[in-house]
Amino acid sequence: MSTQVILPRVMQIGEGASSQLPAILASLECRRPLIITDKMMVELGYAGTIQRTLADQDLMADVFDDTVPEPTIASIQAGVDKVRNGNYDCIVALGGGSPIDSAKAIGILGKFGGEMRDYKFPRMVDQVGLPIIAIPTTAGTGSEVTRFTIITDETNDEKMLCVGIGFMPVAALVDYNLTLSLPKRITADTGIDALTHAIEAYVSRKASPYSDSQALSAMRLIGPNLRRAYHNGADKEAREAMMLGSTLAGIAFSNASVAMVHGMSRPIGAAFHVPHGLSNAMLLPAVTEFSIPAAADRYADCARAIGVAEQRDSTDEANRKLLEELNALNDELEVPTPELFGIDRSEYFELMPTMAEQALQSGSPGNNPRVPSAEEIIAIYQKLW
Repeated sequence: MSTQVILPRVMQIGEGASSQLPAILASLECRRPLIITDKMMVELGYAGTIQRTLADQDLMADVFDDTVPEPTIASIQAGVDKVRNGNYDCIVALGGGSPIDSAKAIGILGKFGGEMRDYKFPRMVDQVGLPIIAIPTTAGTGSEVTRFTIITDETNDEKMLCVGIGFMPVAALVDYNLTLSLPKRITADTGIDALTHAIEAYVSRKASPYSDSQALSAMRLIGPNLRRAYHNGADKEAREAMMLGSTLAGIAFSNASVAMVHGMSRPIGAAFHVPHGLSNAMLLPAVTEFSIPAAADRYADCARAIGVAEQRDSTDEANRKLLEELNALNDELEVPTPELFGIDRSEYFELMPTMAEQALQSGSPGNNPRVPSAEEIIAIYQKLW
């Protein structure tokens, strides 16, 4: 059986990659970019640097910086209006997963109109909106190389998964220098997000030899370097490894899909405004323990790739070490439980059936090696508390 692989047309990877933006735009015959980012990227000067780099080549770029963490239908509307009323021929998406996800949605809605719900999975969005040139500033989401975006419908707190070639950036400029100023909390959350992408892609029912190669390579990079980057943000070697690992993990899950962790994570984020990477981290050990019986050899491969198990270890021993590592990693990176995060207990327990239903509707748990029932999902939510 063959596997379709979808990637950006152009990828520039390594130190200083973001400075190649003018050349990338020229190769795409784009001259009127809109930079979509957030206010932090403006405050840190990253957006201004991009504007000056473009100005040196006689390219003028406007900035839309009103994206928010965990983007919503309302938060992207001003960007959609700006695209519709402007004369832009491409979008430069600068920032973490939220600005890049926002840019993907804005590029489609700005060109084709309609409501975000119209583009929700299971619809496959293959229309090509405004070309997106993605410049990630976190090592985690992999959004620069995925055909997904996630936008929350704030009327019912549903995180809508939107899928299709139309959401794939046409170019990705992956420059680890842009991650050197990340604070520890974001480094931790995005790093565990990337690790989750790699693990879930590898154990997914849609995995292929191609996605396996990307996922294992990502785990080999992330496993030894996540703690290093967390404890010393100026560690360039660790930052470079994390950035490349994140991109490879993004390629892996974009082509193999994510699974149960992501399906359960999105409702927690939508209902209680928990950052996506953090809710993944809360879930990863428990979901891994639930899933190992259905894919023991695959999870053992993960343990070896991350570097916590030896080749000579038995499958059971490797998986025991994997679970120990995931729990130890959460402890060291100070990942809170839902209770310690500050979520209201009664609301959390009351919403469990709804969250379980939303998780299943996303389709992601169906990719899991052990497909859960709603009752099993609820039991894991309870265990997390």
